[in-house]
Amino acid sequence: MAINKELLEILACPLCKEEVKLTADENGLKCVKCHRVYPIRNGIPVMLIEEAKIEEE
Repeated sequence: MAINKELLEILACPLCKEEVKLTADENGLKCVKCHRVYPIRNGIPVMLIEEAKIEEE
């Protein structure tokens, strides 16, 4: 299930408040600044800091 484009435009990293982008596999949203990847479960982004994994470039 794809993330709605309008929703993606308003979502931000809850830690550093920067933009998030859809990962290549479309299973997460990655912060452009702190590189945390927030999972997408059943089409719903889980924007909780404790659920995120830090992933380098």
